Amino acid sequence: MGLKEYVKKRDFRKTAEPKAGRSKDKDHLMFVIQKHDATRLHYDFRLEMDGVLKSWAVPKGPSLDPKIKHLAMMVEDHPFDYRNFEGIIPEGEYGGGTVIVWDQGIYEPIGEIKGKKAQEKHLLKQLESGSVKIRLHGEKVKGEFALVKTHGMGENGWLLIKHKDEFATTTDITKKDKSVLSGKNLEQMERTSEKVWANGQEETLKPDEELADKVEAEEPEEVDVKAILKSAPKSSAPTNVKPMKATLVDAPFDEPGWLFEVKWDGYRAIAILDKKDGVQLISRNNLPFEKYYPINQGLATWKMNAVLDGELLVLNDKGISDFGAMQNWRSEADGNLVFYIFDILWYEGKNLMGLPLAERQAVLQSILPSDNDHIRQSKIFDANGIDFFSAAERMGLEGIIAKKANSVYTSDLRSKEWLKIKVQRRQEVVIAGFTKNEGTGKAFSALILGVYDAKGALQFTGKVGTGFSDKLQKEMMAQFKPLITKDSPFDYDVDVDKPTRFRPKRMGAKPTWLKPELVCEVAYAEVTGDGVFRQASFKGMREDKKAKDVVLENPADTGTTVKDAAPADLALAPVRNTERKTLLNPTEDTQVKKICGHQLKFNHVTKLYWPEDKVTKGDMLNYYYKVGEYIMPYLKDRPMSLNRFPGGIHGNSFYQKNVTDKAPDWAKTFHHVTDEGKETNYLVGTDEASLLWMNSLGCIEINPWFSRAQSPDNPDYCVIDLDPDKHTYDQVVQAALEVKKVLDAIGVPAYPKTSGSTGMHIYIPLGAKYSYDQSQMFANIVVKIVHKEISEFTSLERSIAARKGKMYLDYLQNRPGATIAGPYSLRPKPGATVSMPLSWEEVKPGLTIRQFNIHNAIDRLKETGDLFHGVLGEGIDLAAVIKKSQSIFG
Repeated sequence: MGLKEYVKKRDFRKTAEPKAGRSKDKDHLMFVIQKHDATRLHYDFRLEMDGVLKSWAVPKGPSLDPKIKHLAMMVEDHPFDYRNFEGIIPEGEYGGGTVIVWDQGIYEPIGEIKGKKAQEKHLLKQLESGSVKIRLHGEKVKGEFALVKTHGMGENGWLLIKHKDEFATTTDITKKDKSVLSGKNLEQMERTSEKVWANGQEETLKPDEELADKVEAEEPEEVDVKAILKSAPKSSAPTNVKPMKATLVDAPFDEPGWLFEVKWDGYRAIAILDKKDGVQLISRNNLPFEKYYPINQGLATWKMNAVLDGELLVLNDKGISDFGAMQNWRSEADGNLVFYIFDILWYEGKNLMGLPLAERQAVLQSILPSDNDHIRQSKIFDANGIDFFSAAERMGLEGIIAKKANSVYTSDLRSKEWLKIKVQRRQEVVIAGFTKNEGTGKAFSALILGVYDAKGALQFTGKVGTGFSDKLQKEMMAQFKPLITKDSPFDYDVDVDKPTRFRPKRMGAKPTWLKPELVCEVAYAEVTGDGVFRQASFKGMREDKKAKDVVLENPADTGTTVKDAAPADLALAPVRNTERKTLLNPTEDTQVKKICGHQLKFNHVTKLYWPEDKVTKGDMLNYYYKVGEYIMPYLKDRPMSLNRFPGGIHGNSFYQKNVTDKAPDWAKTFHHVTDEGKETNYLVGTDEASLLWMNSLGCIEINPWFSRAQSPDNPDYCVIDLDPDKHTYDQVVQAALEVKKVLDAIGVPAYPKTSGSTGMHIYIPLGAKYSYDQSQMFANIVVKIVHKEISEFTSLERSIAARKGKMYLDYLQNRPGATIAGPYSLRPKPGATVSMPLSWEEVKPGLTIRQFNIHNAIDRLKETGDLFHGVLGEGIDLAAVIKKSQSIFG
């Protein structure tokens, strides 16, 4: 028929259907089956022949049952590019309705006919004779079929018949109702394509502007930006910033004090603007995004000093972000590249991270130029969150973000004050390998997927075989080839066709394993009880993610999470005042303050204690005043060893244990006599006055006993100290996870924190029920098991020389009078680092000591609460866990 009839029936000013297109594949013929909800629901079956798509409308769709013959009405030829068409044909136009690509693949005539041209010539003869016999290699439809012309249904009536072969089945294949390109069904496609056409032409939409028309939102209150900037603290530009992250929750909500914005589907990026050194666009892994030149060029014209947080994405013709297009973007011909900026962290010498979100947004709006459509401020809405989510869902957006209006910005924190609610279920996954079905012309048939568990082991999560173009598959194979390995990245047997942890009875397509280094993103319908994704669809590669960071993201309960984000619920730590201001004026060298009813004198307040970081003794004192309510539970009633640095971190330092005739009258002391008869009066932590008195003496770090004065021989916790010597912190993380693996196996809770220096401390609650000897014995059992697993870089030798550079697994800290820097203690190290409690989710490669310091620790605590409070809880049953360890580990 040619394309004359096709063109005649369409007004291309009103429909997005393609006009033409030619195949570039010299070896294979293509087929496509499109599901089309027009006047009547039907399936369009199209075969590439003679440069076009020969087409049949199949009302009931294809069947894999050879006993069933379905009517197929031949219609006009369609252009080759129609094989990828999805979306809405406008009402009133020919074929008006919603279209998805239900299946696609390559095909050939039955019989040994080599070469695409010879195959086409043979098929055209069959078409003319009224009997076309073909073999399909689709994602849903496979095997041999016949198209046979029938004389009982008019000139264009044909029958579509399945041949008997290994793919024949009575299963209704049309129950698989989602597109192999987008992963959407017809209903989802209709929502996604809303308002594509208006005023007789296609429009590029801005999703947030569209949302503004769909929801009622309060206008933001006017604020004095100049006053905000004037009050913001001075600082140099932050370095190595990692984006603040949102917690995934399971449902939308509406709550006062929360603001809402679009969840963008692209690459998170930090933009560093420096009038002297130019512009840097940095990924969350601190890698440069140099290829996105329109954004870099646009930012370079702004001539300002600033640090911004936003998302790089490509908007498709419908105004919706297209993650696949983002991955393949090389030039402006590849799509409308946009950088949506949603936060500002620093501006012209002022640190804005501690300001409330609403104030940061006002500053951002005031300084952003408006002359570049590639760079936009992400709009934030004071709206009903449930209505906002509903509008985003109707538009086909990925989801929404909810942020507390008063939330501060904390680098690399997954906060409960920022929440994400997804319209579409998406997950980053590690590519563990691929399969290739026999007879397929594709580079591969499916990817084998995995995510890491809390112990750092890769877990199988299924396969994905849809969402790839031929071009993309070829590009991906080029990435795969250097990573091919004979060894499975899973530490258990995996049947890629029947997901199970047990050895398979049989294997389907043989997997080709890859080193687990590449990350992609998939959409899915649900996760099975075995942790496998159902109806997975490939969305694109994630160049901005490290494989080791990929874990299964389970949504938290919305109600509980929103409640936890409220300031009152920082009471998961024993905290009463989370908005404490500074204690001392940083410019006055001597000051007197009343603390907990006691007068304290502070001298040399302006002295630089960390000269390289420009941090003074006054800054240290103000830090301990602010952190006091968090740190005091770990100091109260405990004897203290005073480690004094009166001249700062580079001056002379000394330990002072005996405070006889030194401590103020109100101070409490603990009289201790050693086995050798040596007497010492230790200061006892009582309240914040005792803490700040120690600080006034130059105690940069705080060193409490493991036990209390009331029960000096019975520690509240057991500590395993990972001392890395010259090892990397990633190896410290590896050792910590091995410790956790052992403790998890025997049912023992454990709480990690950075040492603030070079290592990590892992605390185990004992509840003051056991002696130091018993505690040390238990720690020894644990580290011996760990050492067996990672003996190549760990040691149990106390002597530094005997360790030969290996990491020391120190269990000997568990003895009377021994101390280590307590939780939230500053350390006398460059960077003014803090010994920071961590969640186990944070203990992963890439963690560094310097991530936690005097500048950001308080903001972090406002977000996380006290992650360490379980250390002071009910202790373990030591006899029971030792018995269990013996039964498991021998």
